[in-house]
Amino acid sequence: MVYRLEGSKVVGVKQTVKAIKSGNVKTVYIAKDADDKLIQSVKILIDENSLEVVCINTMKELGRLCGIDVGAATAAVLND
Repeated sequence: MVYRLEGSKVVGVKQTVKAIKSGNVKTVYIAKDADDKLIQSVKILIDENSLEVVCINTMKELGRLCGIDVGAATAAVLND
């Protein structure tokens, strides 16, 4: 089990989309309970860029992994 996302990261749908478009993403994390309409743009970019995806059970858990006190629908670990 992952306890904390290591390395540089971005949190949230807008920041994740921005990072993917800049070609700077290694892995994308998606919360399974996130609203599908909200994360649809991220899923499309993941498919287009053949990125590694890790699904996390809840938004609250993903937020905790990112070191924040609120839930997060998506997060991305950036290339070094």
